[in-house]
Order: sequence, then structure tokens, then C-alpha cells
Amino acid sequence: MSRIALISGAGRLPQILAARLEVAGHIPVLAEMAGFESLSRARDGVEVFRLEQLVPFLDRLQDLGVTQAVFAGAVNRPRLDPALIDPATMQLLPRIMGAMQQGDDATLREVIALMGEGDITVQGAQDLCPDLVAAEGVLGAAEPGQRDREDAARGFAILQAMGAADVGQGCVVARGQCLALEALPGTDAMLAHLAELRRTRPDLPAGGVFCKAPKPGQDLRIDLPALGPETVAAAQAAGLRGIAFAAGSVLLLDRDDMVARADAAGLFLWARG
Repeated sequence: MSRIALISGAGRLPQILAARLEVAGHIPVLAEMAGFESLSRARDGVEVFRLEQLVPFLDRLQDLGVTQAVFAGAVNRPRLDPALIDPATMQLLPRIMGAMQQGDDATLREVIALMGEGDITVQGAQDLCPDLVAAEGVLGAAEPGQRDREDAARGFAILQAMGAADVGQGCVVARGQCLALEALPGTDAMLAHLAELRRTRPDLPAGGVFCKAPKPGQDLRIDLPALGPETVAAAQAAGLRGIAFAAGSVLLLDRDDMVARADAAGLFLWARG
């Protein structure tokens, strides 16, 4: 019987997708990379693998009847331990190392290619659960004003430039000025830092928009940016007016809770086309 593998990283998305797949009648193969535990903290029977032993892991998926896979959750490039590389994976090492030197996106594309060579098709989380992304429009009661729309346009232009350098998927703009850029520590760290700055820097422009979008040219089957209720709380703590995100390509975790919190805080949630 054909099965789907859920390959998880950090965060709540793997748990959400695992539950969705089971409700839909699937018996998913649950897997996660060593060092990025998520599913195994709450479930038994999770396949744990290392990039240094990628070929045995792919062989294991084939033995379990896996023909499809979905990636969920955040994973950073791991450090490879040469002593753990098995002979079959060693033959792929030039491809893997070459991709890792080009950045996260190239690494993920290479992993997708290798899975395809093993007859495993990678799908996006949004393909399995279309309701996790939003169509263009405003989700809650608050509407972005003209200044907000201008700040969002500026923010998305910045994200285009950031993405070309494989840096991050988020930034904050207020009155045309970039106040924060998302890097490896992630969204929560960026917004918490901005909230702290605002307590000590009254000269910073008030308000602002948190902008979130995939990198230009990013393979949307993997590593989609995600927002959740905690993002709304962090945006409020940072004194922002709202969140603008790319319609159709940003995952929304607990959408109803997000909208309720945004409405209570007077923040807008805008899926920007």
C-alpha cells in the first residue's frame, strides 16, 4: 500500500499535519532529522535519520511503501560528521556538499531531487491542507491604511533583496524605514528584539508592518514560512499595526485564533497578492 512520509522539523506544524493526515485516513510514516526533534517528543515509532546516512533512510522509506513525502517544520543545515557517513551516502557527498555551500534553498532542492530519484514525490503542506494558506484579502476586522500599504510594499521589496542573498523571510518596516530583518534566529527573536529596542529608543518611528513571504524562486513544496497566534502576540508587543504576508504561500497555524487575537489587539492580517 502506498504511504506518505511526514518529515518533520521544529515547531507545531508537524503535529498539525500528522493529525490532519490521520483524520484523512492515512497511516503516515513519521520521520525527523536527529537534532531537530518534534514528533518524537509526543509520539512513538518516529523514524530518526541523519543526513550523513541519507541513502539508508531513503531505502527505509521505500521498504515502508512510501511514494509521497511532505516536509513540515524548521530545519537548519546540520554539521556533517564524516565518521558517520555510510558508503552509499558517501557517493552522494559531492552533490550534498555542493548544495550546502550554495545555501538552504539549494540544499533543500537537492534533497527533493534525491527523493525523486528514489521514486518519492515531495508535496507541499499547502497541497495536502489547502486551508493552511490564505487567499488574497484581509482576514480580520482591522484594515491596513494607506501608510500601512506603502510600508508593506517597501517590506516586500526588501524581502526580494534578502531572499536573493538566501537570508530570511521576514522584516519590519515603519514609515518607509526598515526596523528589523529576520535572520537565522527567526521571527520570534526578531520581534522580541524590536520590542526591546522600542523600550529604549523612543526615536524609532511608531507603528509599522511585519512582512512575511517566501524567498524569490523558493521551491514552495518545502520550508514555507509560517505564522501563528504567537506571531500576533509578538507583533502587538513590538508596537506594530499589523502583519502583511504573501497570499497562498505562507502557512497559518490556528487561523481562527490568529484572527481573534488580531481583532482583539486591533491589528490587521493582510494576505497580500
